[in-house]
Amino acid sequence: MTGFAWIVHDGAARQIPLEEAPGADGDLVWVHLTTNNEHAQQWLDEQAHLSPFVIEALTAAETRPRCDAVEDGAVINLRGLSSEQLTASDPLASVRIHARHGRVFSVTRNPLNAMDRVCADLAVGEIHDPGDLIAAIADEITEELDPMVAKLGDSLDACETRIGNARAFQLRRLVNQVRSQAIGYRRFLNPQRAALEKLALLPGKWLRDDDRLKLGAAADRAARMAEELESIRERAALTHETLTDLRTEQIDQRSLIIAIVAMVFLPLTFVTGLLGMNVAGIPFAHEPWAFWGETLFCVAIALGVTGYFVGRHWFR
Repeated sequence: MTGFAWIVHDGAARQIPLEEAPGADGDLVWVHLTTNNEHAQQWLDEQAHLSPFVIEALTAAETRPRCDAVEDGAVINLRGLSSEQLTASDPLASVRIHARHGRVFSVTRNPLNAMDRVCADLAVGEIHDPGDLIAAIADEITEELDPMVAKLGDSLDACETRIGNARAFQLRRLVNQVRSQAIGYRRFLNPQRAALEKLALLPGKWLRDDDRLKLGAAADRAARMAEELESIRERAALTHETLTDLRTEQIDQRSLIIAIVAMVFLPLTFVTGLLGMNVAGIPFAHEPWAFWGETLFCVAIALGVTGYFVGRHWFR
């Protein structure tokens, strides 16, 4: 199990050993654990002495973003980017947080990128209480996700401009990747917006007015990203349909060319098959000009059939 602990007292923040955190006293004591469920449950029970309901919330397998009031505090689940490679269906790492007056406990299974920047803000004295800490985590998560959403939109723009100038199957692969990522992010951003909005409205003195404003701003940002992801998903679906239609049109054009070539050679095959029979009585069989005569006759038939299709505009 890995983790760290910080304490803020009279505006000064310092990191303390993890085993000293349960008995520490200050304006803010923050304990963060990166571990599996079994180790986290044991530490939170034996060292932090949290209630079974809070421990279950911090270590639950289902980590969809949510916010619940618990006694004099709250339990918040949020999602953010991780340095580790996650699955396409679950692209964001979870952080489970229990906050109350003077205390914050957070648990993650995968490293969360936002934690390093939050610790940096804590070290320079920008975080003073649990409300500041929760608002900082929410703000860092949404700030990191924002350029990722913009990047998805730019990738889709590039795909749309390349329609007709690139092979359809190559673009379809790129569009499918963008669509899959957008669906994965949107799956968590909508409930995350709702969780932040609910947290901002929870009663409790541990959340100050400026903390509620920051949480509301983070919720608005999450809502905007969710709307952008929905737009990207719809655009990706339309682009995929366009590429499918383009691919179908290319196949139809190639099938038409093959059919025309077959129609040109069909009468030639009949003539050469008829004159190539090994039977007596074939006209001009012993004439010296017979081969070239037959060749010119076949060329004339091919030109005639091709001219017919050109006149009917079958090649357009």
